[in-house]
Amino acid sequence: MSFLKGDWTEEGLDEKLGILLRTGVLISAVVVLGGGILYLIHAGSGLPHYRVFRGEPADLRSVPGILKDACSLRPAGLIQLGLLLLIATPVTRVAFSVLAFALKRDQTYVVVTLIVFALLVYSLVGGGL
Repeated sequence: MSFLKGDWTEEGLDEKLGILLRTGVLISAVVVLGGGILYLIHAGSGLPHYRVFRGEPADLRSVPGILKDACSLRPAGLIQLGLLLLIATPVTRVAFSVLAFALKRDQTYVVVTLIVFALLVYSLVGGGL
């Protein structure tokens, strides 16, 4: 956990948040690229049928289904997982900010960031709770 140790000044915090965001985007890009390459290997020679619309399969409409498909190395599951990781990156940044402000004992920013985090989570689960 050397990431959590060290400099908690504003510059240090900015650097840690930058590393977090770059790492999240890089990991998601690698996963999407891997899924895209597998997709082209498996279905790249076929012609798409644009006259008939086919939505996403049911297993790619939920996080457990996406994880199951990604673990099975199905191309569409890997691509969807990469997109989920991309969405999770800024959410993780907000969660990390809560931790950072708590360690700095800045209660005002902890409360404000928790409100932002709660709104993000509420919007991601569909807002229909």
